[in-house]
Amino acid sequence: MYILSGQQTILNFKCDSSRSVAALIEGFTDEESYIFYNMFQIYRYPQVSYNSQNLYMSHPVQYPYFYRTVPSEFHLCAAIGKLLKYFGWKWVSITSTNDESSMKAAQILREVIEWNGGCIKFHETIPHHSLITKSQLYKIIKSIHESSTVNIIYLNKNSISFQEFLMNLHLQKTTGTIYITINEPEMMRELLLISRMKNNTFIFVPYKNVIPNFLKFIREVKPFWLASDIFGKDWWEYLCDSRCPKNIKRDCNFIYKNNTFTHCINTNFGNSYSVYNAVYAVAQALHDMIMSDSGNGTTWIRENKNFFYSMSWKLHRYLRNLHFKNGLGEELYMDKNGDLATGYSILNLIIFPEWEWKYEVIGHYNPHAPPGQDLIIDEKAIIWENSLTQIPPQFRCTPSCHRGYRKLPKQGQPICCYDCIQCVEGEISNQTDMDTCITCPDDQWSNQKRDACIPKVITFLTFEEPLGIVLTFISMFFFLVTAVILGIFIHYRHTPIVRANNRHLSYILLISLMLCFLCSLLFIGYPEDVTCILRHTTFGIAFSIALSSILAKTITVVTAFQATKPGSKLRKWMGSRVSVSVVLCCSLIQIVFCFLWFFIAPPFPYLNMRSEIRSILIECNEGSIVAFYCVLGYLGFLAIISFIVAFLARNLPDSFNEAKYITFSMLVFCSVWISFIPTYLSTKGKYMVVVEIFAILASSAGILGCIFLPKCYIILLRPQRNSKKELKKM
Repeated sequence: MYILSGQQTILNFKCDSSRSVAALIEGFTDEESYIFYNMFQIYRYPQVSYNSQNLYMSHPVQYPYFYRTVPSEFHLCAAIGKLLKYFGWKWVSITSTNDESSMKAAQILREVIEWNGGCIKFHETIPHHSLITKSQLYKIIKSIHESSTVNIIYLNKNSISFQEFLMNLHLQKTTGTIYITINEPEMMRELLLISRMKNNTFIFVPYKNVIPNFLKFIREVKPFWLASDIFGKDWWEYLCDSRCPKNIKRDCNFIYKNNTFTHCINTNFGNSYSVYNAVYAVAQALHDMIMSDSGNGTTWIRENKNFFYSMSWKLHRYLRNLHFKNGLGEELYMDKNGDLATGYSILNLIIFPEWEWKYEVIGHYNPHAPPGQDLIIDEKAIIWENSLTQIPPQFRCTPSCHRGYRKLPKQGQPICCYDCIQCVEGEISNQTDMDTCITCPDDQWSNQKRDACIPKVITFLTFEEPLGIVLTFISMFFFLVTAVILGIFIHYRHTPIVRANNRHLSYILLISLMLCFLCSLLFIGYPEDVTCILRHTTFGIAFSIALSSILAKTITVVTAFQATKPGSKLRKWMGSRVSVSVVLCCSLIQIVFCFLWFFIAPPFPYLNMRSEIRSILIECNEGSIVAFYCVLGYLGFLAIISFIVAFLARNLPDSFNEAKYITFSMLVFCSVWISFIPTYLSTKGKYMVVVEIFAILASSAGILGCIFLPKCYIILLRPQRNSKKELKKM
């Protein structure tokens, strides 16, 4: 009040103009800064704090006259969150004082931790304005030491219980835990002597730097300069202590030793750097205002001074837009909240043998730096506790889920507590602690460990594999057998049994069966455009010729029986021309279907990635499904017509009747293809091709065996029966 009024007796009245106030630079506590602001704002005095980090006062609208040269607690919460994320610490406990600012900061800290995927094990509070009870103290300390968490001690250093809590906390014998605090505790030598402190503490303090010539000044300061400051004189005498660093130790003609020498372990001397910047900031703002009001360098006369002192509120505009260099050459400016754009230093409390200790700067946090460059950690400078089994240590409710596994949250537990389950087939996790597994692309599949997608194996029915070799052998065997039978029929073409029922139809049928056996080979090997088109069209046309030949044979049987009746007009329909015409007409219809199929939507090679989970099947896509079923349906139509006609003619008394054999052959053919449909639809991959080949071979072999083997038996083994006389007895 004396400073504001210029006198000691009269309040709210300014008597001494020489003591007019331009700005107030203060080092109050958080609460005091808030209380005194309400008085300073009446006169619109700029209030520049070098100590208060009060979270609530970073609001330029509510607190337009408040400035500070230390960062807000909001940035402190972000800095702690960044450090936790850097080391991957996700299991955290918080102890804070119950003052309003600390509680708000703890809430923000909780949100930051949870945003980064961490969890809060517990949040305990200790009283700020009163002593903590023994029961409260032991309860909190027990909770801290029983939990494998990173312990954030967010205590207001002006709290009554601050020192007592820290001392009792460090008296406990603990290993494998980490503490993060926001203040440099004023350690006493007795505390170190009786405690079991370890290298496990990180401390966040506002950024500090060594002021030029400051160390020289404090060594050479004269005692009478400190006559009015009792604490200052004691502080200066402490510098004679032999344990002080050389750069600040004074040369004294006596040996001074005291149990408390806090400033000796702090080379930056508390708030000195912040005070230094506060003075520079106000001085620079005053300079900018004076130069602005004085125009082009006019003389700063007494009248201007009086006017200036009565208009000190004008200083705010220059403080808000302040950008200057301090004596260290650092570029400094005020941010939009009126806070100096600075950050935090991260200290590591290092304990040496013989209970010596020091603070080591192991990192910095600058909230105004570009993203990714705001947090800098020098891991090599960190001294970890010897008992740690893992460096840096890990703090989690649940150990990390390794690659190939994903997290499954536990019911009723924080999100950090989970079970690890392996990804299902076709999915992977290529990082630790993944929430969900990644589905592999269609052309890839998960490996056995489920941590990488590998290309699927390309599969198709090859000639080299055992199944392909067997089917090829069977196809060629039946092809050769059919060729031999054709040779036999050509050699014995003049015998009655060959001439019966039109030998030309027998030749056509045998040749078509040879094509059927050969076309099965088109289904083996790498599918290409040509092979995909040929395998279906060749199959359809070859079988239509075979079935047309069988139908013509059946019609020939019926016609021959009817033509033997007296006066029958069917005699003129007897002969090879009619039979060949039936074959050509029936086959031509199938050829038209195949050509339409080719021009509308022909078959094409297709990569089937879904039939088999671990492989890609190269198969022939039918193209037009309608055309495909028309081709198969037409074959079925011919087979059914042939079967019906042959079945009706099976008991005809003609000696040359082969309707019985055709009936059996069509029965085999229809049985094979009827059973083919459900079998084909129930198989996957290359085995679908195997089923199709088997159906072709089985139906072709059935026709060959039922129609031609009995005749071959008579021709080769019973030649005496291959005569008109014997055939009439049959």
